[in-house]
Amino acid sequence: MIALLLALGSSLAYGCADFLGGLGARKAHVLRTVMVAAPASLAVELLLWPVLGASFSPAALGWGAASGVASAAAFALLYKTLAIGPMNVLSPVTALVSAALPVAVGLLQGEHLGMAGLLGLPLALVAVVLVSAGHGAGSSRPTRTALLLALGAGAAIALQLIFLHQAPSDSGVAPLIIGRAVSSAVTLTAAGLLHRRMGPEKPAYALSATAGVLDSLANLLFLLAARSGDLTVVAVITALYPAGTVLLARSVLAERIHKGQLVGLCTAAVAVSLLAVT
Repeated sequence: MIALLLALGSSLAYGCADFLGGLGARKAHVLRTVMVAAPASLAVELLLWPVLGASFSPAALGWGAASGVASAAAFALLYKTLAIGPMNVLSPVTALVSAALPVAVGLLQGEHLGMAGLLGLPLALVAVVLVSAGHGAGSSRPTRTALLLALGAGAAIALQLIFLHQAPSDSGVAPLIIGRAVSSAVTLTAAGLLHRRMGPEKPAYALSATAGVLDSLANLLFLLAARSGDLTVVAVITALYPAGTVLLARSVLAERIHKGQLVGLCTAAVAVSLLAVT
């Protein structure tokens, strides 16, 4: 139950971070947004170091660095994917892959689910697709390149979660610090190489920094959830993060929640209840 609650918190934090990051990216080039969000996220993790501790063992360094590279790749592939659309097709593909791969890894590592879990897990995967599916451009068909990018983005997100899960359980926040430092370095390097293409607009500092803080919180909650529960369950619940984005868009931007998304939210509630009693 603790792992489930932590995973739900991680999902909510990821969804809020994506919402604020998306608002920030509307005001300036996405790399400018990430240039503010990444250092803010790293600062939070450094502040958590004295509180939660960190053991920089070779394994923690290795898995943390791997998660950082995967995180940087996920950002690049995800934004490229959504830029060429259609989002209502590609976003569910990305979310589903990001959930399915950790489930496969968890099962291969010997994790087992009870009857309730065997019912709840497929429902949760269905909910991931439904809550992340938008409306409009419904007749548009993605190109092969767009689908490959969506699969790549989902795989990169999944690898980030898997690598964090593989880090030693006694390493504290060391994997998060190393991962964020690596992803920040990669992002800042890319921004330096592409600075002429980023335009003159200044980033939304408050939105971007808050998105970074929430992303850091989401990573921490996922790490704690994965250390206290099964990756198969934790990864799927975490992948419900589009629900938070949808609900914020409804309350803040007055965007409509479409029938499919509403069904997805209800399906997610049933799935979480089943997984809670597994």
